[in-house]
Amino acid sequence: MARIELQDVTKRFDDVTAVEGLTIELRDGEFVVLVGPSGCGKSTTLRLISGLETVSAGRVRIGDRDVTDLDAAQRGVSMVFQDYALFPHMTARRNITFGITSSNDFDGDEIDRRVDEAARTLDIEDLLDRKPSELSGGEQQRVAIGRTLVRDPDVFLMDEPLSNLDAKLRVQMRAELQELHRELGTTTVYVTHDQEEAMTLADRVVVMAGGEIMQVDPPQRLYDYPDNQFVAEFIGSPSMNVVPVAVERGRRDGEYVAVHRDFEVPLPAKPSLEPVVGEPANFGVRPEDATPVDAPTEYSFDIEVSVTENLGDELLILGSVGDRDVRVRSENPREEFEPGETVHVECDPDRLHLFDPETGEALYHSEGAGEGVADPAEAAAASRGSES
Repeated sequence: MARIELQDVTKRFDDVTAVEGLTIELRDGEFVVLVGPSGCGKSTTLRLISGLETVSAGRVRIGDRDVTDLDAAQRGVSMVFQDYALFPHMTARRNITFGITSSNDFDGDEIDRRVDEAARTLDIEDLLDRKPSELSGGEQQRVAIGRTLVRDPDVFLMDEPLSNLDAKLRVQMRAELQELHRELGTTTVYVTHDQEEAMTLADRVVVMAGGEIMQVDPPQRLYDYPDNQFVAEFIGSPSMNVVPVAVERGRRDGEYVAVHRDFEVPLPAKPSLEPVVGEPANFGVRPEDATPVDAPTEYSFDIEVSVTENLGDELLILGSVGDRDVRVRSENPREEFEPGETVHVECDPDRLHLFDPETGEALYHSEGAGEGVADPAEAAAASRGSES
């Protein structure tokens, strides 16, 4: 086990900067998931940790060693690739032992012991004499993981290892990876474009965009307190609804209101609201925090229905507010809404967000308003106030 530290790491390919100025410490024994859209730099970051790519600037440390200039084989890491990289003419056992049988680090008995132990851990003891063509996708994935286990690495690196599996098997393999990590406790860095994988597997999630880190946090905090509008809209499916508003004082002292040309929604009071009074902002609310109601309420606004999607256990309603598309959820999948119909939608007052329309920075999260609950936007507002 080992911690990983990236210190101002940059990677350039000719005139293209794939990763720029990454600084982060991954803790010993932690399961960290790098997530982001295609081309965000997450796989490049993994390859920089592994030594498959060399850094253009900055330093990489694993444990107590600076490994920036070391080859991949000297870094104490083991990697699982998206395509499994199994040799089709070799049995599962030979695939697992490939590479270590030619080294002088282990004798034959030690290799056999390691293979048997990995096979028991992954429940593939009966598959060791089969070739990849005789294995299912999930079984091939276990063999690929077994190849990393026998090396007893300090760090596991996984590059979208479940992307070639069907949806049901992905869910099963996620659970197995969680159990494997609990059992082994090896520091793991996992790359995916699938936010559901990120949220279910990670101790902490690193959201990336444009070669930079947007936010690093445990999954629930990432979801509840996005640092910026990119994270708010990237994490969550469907994504957060975002509508332009102006922040105004309410009719009574200490009240604040998000004002749109088609609605006004009160904002539970927090100090972070005062600096943005009279300023434009982007008002955010997640689909599950905006639900249809029979009559207008203090926290409701109206949408014009476009289409509905029945998901079996709930109904997703797609509509619009002004020129902005919005999505809301009804827990009653048997409700019926017609295209063009006006529906009253009530927001959960504890789940409202504001973002700076220019920078995307989070300005306000309503959760815990009045209860002294700290959040990133509140801290940022306090910082801005102290600087002025």
